[in-house]
Amino acid sequence: MRLAFSFIVLILSGGIADAGPLPPPVTDEMFAPVDPVEAALGQLLFYDPILSGNRNIACATCHHPSLGTADGVPLAIGEGGVGLGAERRADPAHLPDERIPRNAPALFNLGAYEFSTMFHDGRLQADPSQPGGIRTPMDADMVTGFASVLSAQTMFPVLSAAEMAGGYRENEIGRLVRQGLIAGEGGAWDLIARRVAAVPAYSQRFRAFYPHIDSADDIAFTDISNAIAAFMAFEWRSDSTPFDAVLRGQAKLSGAAKRGADLFYGRANCGTCHSGPFQTDHDFHAMAAPQIGPGKSAPFEQGHGDAGRYLVTGDPADMFAFRTPSLRNVMLTAPYGHAGGHADLAEFISYHADPVSGLRGFDGAGVRLPQLETDDFIVLRDIDQIMAIAAAVRTPPVALTEADITDIVAFLQTLTDPAAVNGRLGIPRTVPSGLPVPGH
Repeated sequence: MRLAFSFIVLILSGGIADAGPLPPPVTDEMFAPVDPVEAALGQLLFYDPILSGNRNIACATCHHPSLGTADGVPLAIGEGGVGLGAERRADPAHLPDERIPRNAPALFNLGAYEFSTMFHDGRLQADPSQPGGIRTPMDADMVTGFASVLSAQTMFPVLSAAEMAGGYRENEIGRLVRQGLIAGEGGAWDLIARRVAAVPAYSQRFRAFYPHIDSADDIAFTDISNAIAAFMAFEWRSDSTPFDAVLRGQAKLSGAAKRGADLFYGRANCGTCHSGPFQTDHDFHAMAAPQIGPGKSAPFEQGHGDAGRYLVTGDPADMFAFRTPSLRNVMLTAPYGHAGGHADLAEFISYHADPVSGLRGFDGAGVRLPQLETDDFIVLRDIDQIMAIAAAVRTPPVALTEADITDIVAFLQTLTDPAAVNGRLGIPRTVPSGLPVPGH
């Protein structure tokens, strides 16, 4: 789907008044270089269900350009689902046990060097002290060869039974994951690589581009993930928005957008956490986003809550804290929050301004989830859990009127980038495996 947008950015005298300093403009030096040939290979792999255990889910199933590089629903149905976006539903012949516990994040600008932390809880981070320069929960199973943290993040969805791997009774990858056989010859990653290597069109492309690959047997999962990362970095770089023109001194905001920018970088304090050229500090904050769905627990624990960053660090100060998302193309990436509890951006801003009050009044009435027989709102009836989530908030409330929120939304509209949303390579009509391409 090709999308088009128009924005009014008037060139007027004067700058943004009564606000804090604006971030610096985005430059080429902020991004890792990408070879278009590698990106073109990654494009095919990104849209190819061959990477999933049951050969029925691609990366694009939950990160589709027609849905702002996410999936448009609060919590996705991965394995056991059919369809795309809001039309995705549970397969009656293969019902999933539960939803994926967190909202699918957008993929814009992940090729920029400063995006060195991945996932809502930051469980994947650049760390020079670790083998390969990356810290992950894989510990001893972590391998070297990932070109970046963006490349390394691909190893998690393909190992998740709920996302792409499938169950241990369903396919060989699901069985290997269940047995803990991940790395090394005959492990889950190796089996995925062997699948890809067996497709002549893929084997030829890998051998033509990567000097270390002499034959199909040399193709490793890290080569696959590196190609996918190159594609994501190339396809969804977003730095040609109306606001980028402002930061480069080529235009100035006016009207509601200017008032919204004044608020965003001024008394509304949005720019405190949504700072820098990509509107994120890459840090973790407890903002009491409502918890819906199954939640995410530590390994071998049962529960419906989600302690966020605490699950990674074990530090009580990180309880219920989640990573600050970038706001690039935020108008197109609803629903919002780590569990997708808000479908409307204005409502989410109002909630965010006073999260403790917002949480206490949240009833989930506006949440639209793909139908699945499960109790999605159990946490909202747990008074102790609600009180604990509210108590973790350290940010003071901000008084915003409806007019203020309307102006902030007008400013956020200037962060939409048609070039990034449409993509540069687009959606392939077919992939080398011959499997169906999501969205076609």
